[in-house]
Amino acid sequence: MHHPQEPPSGIHPLLAGRFSPHRFDPSALVDDQALELLLEAARWTPSAGNSQPWGFFIARPGEPDHDRVLPHLAPSSARWATDASLLVVTLTRRYVDDTQQMYSEFADYDLGQAVAHMTVQAQAMGLAAHQFRAFDLEGLTKELDPNPGWSIVSMVAMGKAADSPSELRDRRSVAHLRSAPWSPTE
Repeated sequence: MHHPQEPPSGIHPLLAGRFSPHRFDPSALVDDQALELLLEAARWTPSAGNSQPWGFFIARPGEPDHDRVLPHLAPSSARWATDASLLVVTLTRRYVDDTQQMYSEFADYDLGQAVAHMTVQAQAMGLAAHQFRAFDLEGLTKELDPNPGWSIVSMVAMGKAADSPSELRDRRSVAHLRSAPWSPTE
């Protein structure tokens, strides 16, 4: 796999080789043991005050929960996400029950870390992950009806990639990462 910008030596191959596929092998399955490993990776994620404010709704092809999620995909994501072995709806606990009291002000950040851990674990298992937000948030929230205080944030399609990156994006420089918050707007 060629990267427009080769990663420097020392970057772990799981990180350097990661990409978000736009096609999944519909015949590939993620069995219960593999699913448990992915969820364990999320479970071991650090969080502010050990609050662990994340949760996941798992939808696999051939199971009723998959049929609950599919109608809410946007056409742009339905073209490729429907063939994934897993559709993972990510949720975060922002508030204490149905109050406006914050459960954790870092809930979204912590959820992002948990999904990143799952993504790296998937890569280590020969799976790929594509995170996305192209779905009907309001409709999916009504369908899944999470408890008060919980919010759906994103989805992740996971499975065996059926494509390789046709055009990898250049990565921003380290210098840009350090200066972007203070640079003129792009």
